[in-house]
Amino acid sequence: MNLPVTSLPYTPSWHARLELGYARFGDSTRPTLRRHLGPLRVQKHLYAEGPEVCQHIIVHPPGGIAGGDRLDISAQVQANAWAQLTTPGAAKWYRALSPAYQSTELHVAAGATLEWLPQETIVYSAAQAELDTRIHLQGDARLFYWDIVAVGRPAAAERFDQGHFQSRLEIRRDGELLWHERQRIVGDDGLLDSAVGLGGKPVFATLLVTGEIDPALLERCRGLTTRVRGDLSQLPGLLVARCLADEALHARDWLIQLWTLLRPALLGREALAPRIWST
Repeated sequence: MNLPVTSLPYTPSWHARLELGYARFGDSTRPTLRRHLGPLRVQKHLYAEGPEVCQHIIVHPPGGIAGGDRLDISAQVQANAWAQLTTPGAAKWYRALSPAYQSTELHVAAGATLEWLPQETIVYSAAQAELDTRIHLQGDARLFYWDIVAVGRPAAAERFDQGHFQSRLEIRRDGELLWHERQRIVGDDGLLDSAVGLGGKPVFATLLVTGEIDPALLERCRGLTTRVRGDLSQLPGLLVARCLADEALHARDWLIQLWTLLRPALLGREALAPRIWST
């Protein structure tokens, strides 16, 4: 007896979790926690700048995030430690029938420094990407954070005409809200082309760094030769830079130029670009 075959969409999802911890031992920052579940992990820790700065490269082996996937990342940087976290390449969010999620929770203790410097996020048309990032700073903890987002695929002339991208970023110091923003971009929304939105630019980027700089350095940052439309604002205790760009590479180049100028002034160390950025 032949039974009718019902065709149902098969949409497997992967849930992955990564927990990281760092502590200061003498003049060295060392990993104290590295726990992972599923396809999310870090490569061997590196000391390109010497023992004080511990660099980790976060790797998602599947290479892309599909509908139903969920990534949970947490890191704790203990007192006086210094962690620098980056990625080996772009994070790709694929077209999907259901949302995919990424949750990031970062804790930075007093006297500690965290540099969160991932490469770009590419959100394919018809993707449903939802990101939530929460950063908790204690005392005089220092943060250098950026993110780069491309909606659609500019290099393939793909417009973001379906799906959605939404994100929430919250930074607190000693429990007090320092920065909060929400974004939601829907496929083919007027915001993509509006002068008060993305202005026809498919790439946008944000840099946030704790501390304050003098007016001369602020003008140097504003005077950089660049292929993006961007500017900086000095808020009490927080420097904010934003840009719009035609390509993710242009936005990343601008952020690296800013990092090169700002890192010595605000973190007290010359900027040494991770080798992974050149591969």
